[in-house]
Amino acid sequence: MRKLYGTALTAVMASAALLTAGCGQGLLGGGDDAGSGEKKDQPIMLGMLIPQSGSEAAIGPYMSNAAQMAVDEINAKGGVLGRKLELKTADDACDPQTAAAGANKLVTAGVDVSVGGYCSGATLPTLPIFDKAGVPMIIPVANSQELVDQKLKNVFLINGTGGQQAAAAAAWMTKEGAAKVALMHDNTSYSKDLAVRTQKLLDEPGGPETAILEAVTPKESDYSANINNVLAKKPDYVYWTGYFQEAGLLARQFRQAGYKGKIMVGDGSVSPKLIEIAGAEAAAGVYATMTQTPETLQGAETWIADYKKKFGSDPGPYSNQSYDAVRLAAEAITKAGGTDGQKIVAALEAIDGFPMFSGPLKFTPEHTLSTGGFQILVVKDGAFALQDALQ
Repeated sequence: MRKLYGTALTAVMASAALLTAGCGQGLLGGGDDAGSGEKKDQPIMLGMLIPQSGSEAAIGPYMSNAAQMAVDEINAKGGVLGRKLELKTADDACDPQTAAAGANKLVTAGVDVSVGGYCSGATLPTLPIFDKAGVPMIIPVANSQELVDQKLKNVFLINGTGGQQAAAAAAWMTKEGAAKVALMHDNTSYSKDLAVRTQKLLDEPGGPETAILEAVTPKESDYSANINNVLAKKPDYVYWTGYFQEAGLLARQFRQAGYKGKIMVGDGSVSPKLIEIAGAEAAAGVYATMTQTPETLQGAETWIADYKKKFGSDPGPYSNQSYDAVRLAAEAITKAGGTDGQKIVAALEAIDGFPMFSGPLKFTPEHTLSTGGFQILVVKDGAFALQDALQ
């Protein structure tokens, strides 16, 4: 799917410069544009639920660092409508109960827009909490179709949906000439949704055969029983749709069991931790369906260098989406003339061509991206690298 070429990245950075213009005539400039009733002496608060504990905690800093980077850039040029942005994070631990508690904490703190959401199963119970509080949600990562199916007006996804990822997975495995595919999930909202949607596409005439739909229990250390169930069906492709902790273990244990076929994982598994857990030999050649990462963005060298200079490490998966979530929130607040939730939602619905890393943004009526932007990565030389751009 779409790659971000140098010209598109230039548009993103030019837009960021416009967003952070400090003069009164700038898009986010202060002065009379701040709107009546706004608390001009108080910051505009963005809330971000991320995994700060639990098995997915490694992703949290990528998201919060990139979001803070966008906040700092905007504030350095005068803020939004003459007010500073403030980022407040809370832990969701990729756990529904923890996420609900975190959402309530952010609502109590008075956040104006939510720009978080990593695990779909943890994000789902936060939707009614933010909806009841009138807080618009720009979700940078979580992408289960179940989030869309709630049909809440305040919810916007800037990552490709589960249906779009399933289409990318099925297209790639068909292109690869796969004959029998084993689909494995962990029964969470995102993982099961992706596996089931992929199965429906594979079972259409002319595609590979679904050999088995195998559910595993997350956070186990030994998946030999599941692996034996899968190997009994003699698949030539295994597609794991859960998260990186289990992905690393499955890759290693499949190879130890003598499996010689191909392994692919969903976007929840794209992390250096997968390679660390699996070991370099077992991880080598593992494919992944994934939206753009900093490493696959052509022309992103300056942005990556700025991130590394600020935080002392490379940006990881979903850092670019988190950066864009803050920029998009700033754009919508500006267009709304303040922090009224209904006006921000209307502004988001009216967005047409706002430049992001994934390309010019225009939401569908369902508040999703018109195309998912999924591409195929492969583990090569100890890191995920671009294998193929499907669109």
